[in-house]
Amino acid sequence: MPSLAISALVTALAVQAAPHGIGRLLAGPAMLVGQLSIGWSNDVWDASRDAAAGRTDKPVATGAISARTVMVAAWVALVVALGMAWAISVSTAVLLAVIIGAAWAYNLGVKSTWASGLAYVVGFGPIPAYAASTLPGQPMPPWSVTVGAALVGLGGHFTDVLPDLVADRATGVAGLPQRVAARWGPGAVRTVALVLLLSASVLLVVASGRRWVALIGLAPAALLAVVGARGSGRLPFAAAFGIAAVDVVVLAVGGYRP
Repeated sequence: MPSLAISALVTALAVQAAPHGIGRLLAGPAMLVGQLSIGWSNDVWDASRDAAAGRTDKPVATGAISARTVMVAAWVALVVALGMAWAISVSTAVLLAVIIGAAWAYNLGVKSTWASGLAYVVGFGPIPAYAASTLPGQPMPPWSVTVGAALVGLGGHFTDVLPDLVADRATGVAGLPQRVAARWGPGAVRTVALVLLLSASVLLVVASGRRWVALIGLAPAALLAVVGARGSGRLPFAAAFGIAAVDVVVLAVGGYRP
C-alpha cells in the first residue's frame, strides 16, 4: 500500500507539472518499480527477523520463495526504474536514485540507528522535485513543499512504528522512534508523529497552488491530531496515519505554487 500511495502521489504531481510529454507517462511507473525494489530487498534482508516474529505473510521468511530469486528481482526492478527515469531526464534519474538509495540504506541497517529518521527525510523530501523534473527547465519546488514532504515522511516513520514498538525492542530494531520510546516512552513517539504530520499540513497551506484545498485539509488534520493526542490503543496510530493521508491528498490535489 505505501508503494502504491507514493507512486500515485508522484503520478498526480507529474501530471499537474507536465500534462504533456513522456514525464507524466513514466514518472509514476518508475517510482512504483523503484518502490518494489525497496520492498523486495527489505523482505530479503529482514527474512530472519520476520521468521522469528512468525510473519506468515512474508514468502521469503516462510521459504515459499528463495531469497536469491527475490534479490535478483529487486536489482532488476532498480535498474528498470532508473532506466525509465533516465528516459525523462538525467535530473529525474538522479533524484530517483537519491529517493531509492535512502530506502535501500534504511533496509541495509540504517533502520537500527538514530539516522533512520534521516533516511525518511532524504527519501521523501525530494519527491516534489522529482515530479517537477518532468517540466521543461526542471524548476525546483518551493522550500515549503519540500520541507512539507520531508515532514510527512518523518512523521510517517514515527507513525509506522507505533504498533510494533514492543516487537522492535525484542528483535533489536533501534531506530530514531524506538530510541525516543526507550528514553521518553511510547507516548512521546505518538506526540512527535502527530506534531510532525500536523506541521506538514500547515506548511502545505503556504505551499499549495490551491490554498483553499489545503485549508479544507487542515481542518480534518487538526481534528485527527486532537483525537490522536487524547486516544489510546491503536487510535493514535490510526489518527497519525489519517493525517498523513490528508497531507498526501492535499499535495496531490492542490499541487504547489512554483
